Amino acid sequence: MRKHIAVGAFALAAAVVLTGCTSSAPEGGDDAPAGDGAELVIWTDAEREAALTAAAESFEEETGAKFTLVQKNFEDLRNDFIAQVPTGEGPDITVGAHDWLGALVAAGVVDTIDLGDTASEFEQVALDAMTYDGQLYALPYSLETIALIQNVDLVGDAAPATWDEMIQSGIDSGAERPFVINTAGETGDGYTMYGLQTSFGAPVFVQDESGSYTTEVGMGGAAGEAFANWLGANGSAGTGYISTTVDYDINNELFSTGKAPYTIQGPWAMSLFEDMNVAVNQIPSAGGEPASPFVGVQGFYLSSESKNALLAQEFLVNYLGTEDAQRALYEADPRIPAWTTLADEVSSDPITAGFVESAKGGVPMPSIPEMGSVWDLWNAAQVQIINGAEPVSTWNTMVTDLQATLAG
Repeated sequence: MRKHIAVGAFALAAAVVLTGCTSSAPEGGDDAPAGDGAELVIWTDAEREAALTAAAESFEEETGAKFTLVQKNFEDLRNDFIAQVPTGEGPDITVGAHDWLGALVAAGVVDTIDLGDTASEFEQVALDAMTYDGQLYALPYSLETIALIQNVDLVGDAAPATWDEMIQSGIDSGAERPFVINTAGETGDGYTMYGLQTSFGAPVFVQDESGSYTTEVGMGGAAGEAFANWLGANGSAGTGYISTTVDYDINNELFSTGKAPYTIQGPWAMSLFEDMNVAVNQIPSAGGEPASPFVGVQGFYLSSESKNALLAQEFLVNYLGTEDAQRALYEADPRIPAWTTLADEVSSDPITAGFVESAKGGVPMPSIPEMGSVWDLWNAAQVQIINGAEPVSTWNTMVTDLQATLAG
């Protein structure tokens, strides 16, 4: 398990470290944005505030700019940003999740940023997540995804390559169930099921060459039908390995008590398994293609109405966009780093390494506004199929309904 380092103590150390992390920043001349007398306002939450304070203090010393950090509840940031930026009352920079991006672009409240050569230091999936219509809109810093969690005492730590291999290993373990997965009960959980779905080549939306999502539904046709048939074969009318009687809490209880040796979960649940000998591996393929779970990315957005946009960009790229600053953010709030060398470094912990590998093989959760129309139809269709509805017709009806909704 990853250990949390005391934020207060680390912030003091980070303030010292970060004063030396700005060698790439322009020093005077026409290339340096004017800082004297300028103010930058950053919205953050409590978890990121200490690390941002250290970076801000270093930036103030170098440029003469002034910083104001405003702490908010993370849940309030998106709506407040959309509401206040157009009025001139918003910040220059805000921390935020990548799946806000479509709404922020649609509202016209974010500006593009240019990372230059620094872009090569980040995981590609992180850059893809913060890209919309081919334009980068945020500096990424953390990743989050789900992976296969297995009980080493029951099935060892070797990663099963396929669904069938995993199920057979689970059966051979003698556990009550070979595998368990959260379906959010009768609500459905397409998020958790997504890695298995993509292994059939059936993405929710098609991505273009830049990594941006289009509005073309990608889970129709033969690939989607194959996934639907597989889902039905493993639901109540088939093996019963996937059941709508299993919600988040029941899933974790079945796994933690050894009644199921495999589950699919995220790092947020690992504290529930602290007393277990577990391994974290990539999700096995059910459909023959690699399983690509959703990846969530967090980063820093630049306001389209910033009165000091060049200065804000300088802070993002040459202060927060450094390994030392990214390390400070990780230590203040340990999430999988988007900075590649740091992600590799923290992968010395095998649990973290498993989630890092899963993230590298994943895809960003779509940030386009159309994704909001997907969840209810998608989840409901999966629940119906798991509960015994005819797979292909149920799936195709969902796809048709979704396309009609998007077209309307």
